[in-house]
Amino acid sequence: MSKYLLNKFLYTVDRDPDLVERYRDDPAGTVEWWERTLGPSLLNCHSGEATTWLAFTDEERGALAAHDHVALFALGAHPFLTLTLFIAMFERDHTEPLAYQKRYGELLGHFSLPYPDIAT
Repeated sequence: MSKYLLNKFLYTVDRDPDLVERYRDDPAGTVEWWERTLGPSLLNCHSGEATTWLAFTDEERGALAAHDHVALFALGAHPFLTLTLFIAMFERDHTEPLAYQKRYGELLGHFSLPYPDIAT
């Protein structure tokens, strides 16, 4: 498991409006594509290089594909990265102001200190 790789995915997708839409519409396909093509190039990896930190675990891949911010937080994804990305993807589906942000927080409400380690 690489929290750095997980957070790098969230960060890079959030910074590109086209990737935000692609991830919203085809999460599993976007995760697979990013892990195979964009991720290694962003990390300055040479082709043919293989190490475990250059690949998501099945659990990480599944949480990303499911847009599961609670599971991502438990895996060590930084909550600010998931929040900003998921606001870009899902806030438009809510009519009440801050409805998505409130729901995001409610779903993380069962966590107590100490929180999962989000350091990379």
